[in-house]
Amino acid sequence: MTTPYSLVFETPAAAPEAIKAHYLAKLSMETDPSDVRHDQKNGRADFLLLDVRARNVYVACHASGAQNLPYREISEESTADWPKDRLIVVYCWSPACNGGAKAALRLAELGFQVKEMLGGIEYWRREGFPVEGGNTAETLLLG
Repeated sequence: MTTPYSLVFETPAAAPEAIKAHYLAKLSMETDPSDVRHDQKNGRADFLLLDVRARNVYVACHASGAQNLPYREISEESTADWPKDRLIVVYCWSPACNGGAKAALRLAELGFQVKEMLGGIEYWRREGFPVEGGNTAETLLLG
């Protein structure tokens, strides 16, 4: 009897050092709602949590402690007062939204250190973390 073809083994696994490099690079650019909330609760105020969605949805509901700058408005002028040595954690709507990635790219091009919060406001809310805004109860979970 022949062994069935394996899709798992079709492409060989990388060497441990390559795997380590890959995940270190990945984690250097991403964080998640749980880690952000942990740091907030423990008084870590050395990063800026930035909601990059449109102003009207930010006003309605956003992650506690987040500031807002829609990703299309990120520019040298709009970030002129921000220190370059402070980490910025960006988020958008959900895993299906690339606004956070676009914001991270723009901020990096301007010389900022950036991480994207995986899952966006959707997963922030799913984990039951505090939100602020004028319409937090009725705001849709997704954009």
